[in-house]
Amino acid sequence: MAKKASLALSVAIVLLSGWGVLAALDWPLKAKLFPLVIGIPLFCLAAAELYFSLRKDKSEPRSDAPEAAPNARTLVAAGWIGGFFAAIVLAGFPLAVPAFVRRGRPWHLFFLLAAAALAVQPVIFFGDPRFHVPVLPFIAVLAAVALRRGRSLLLTRT
Repeated sequence: MAKKASLALSVAIVLLSGWGVLAALDWPLKAKLFPLVIGIPLFCLAAAELYFSLRKDKSEPRSDAPEAAPNARTLVAAGWIGGFFAAIVLAGFPLAVPAFVRRGRPWHLFFLLAAAALAVQPVIFFGDPRFHVPVLPFIAVLAAVALRRGRSLLLTRT
């Protein structure tokens, strides 16, 4: 059953990506660049998957034994991924990323990384002059708050 599903999926992707590439060839350069850059590698990879799924030996022994249960490391990794996703949803990127980088490190480093993430975000999104948003006052206030809190965090022991 898995082989039939893989075969059907690869045929569908080959057909759709081939159609997308052929349709994009008549478009202007700027319009066709993205579909071609994505569609050509997708077509090649799906064609390779189609070739390998057709080429597989049909005399593979069938096993009636259930698949092995996931080991502890797999469950731990899945837990970390789920926890990271939940932290992003609940607290947002500026707090979730430093919190997961913090594992086993002092708390003042967590707050320093969170302040850096909060300081870099507006520069990335609004630092371009075409947006006409004054970012420097925001960064100055954020740095002053971070220095004030950072000094008190560094003076206290964790």
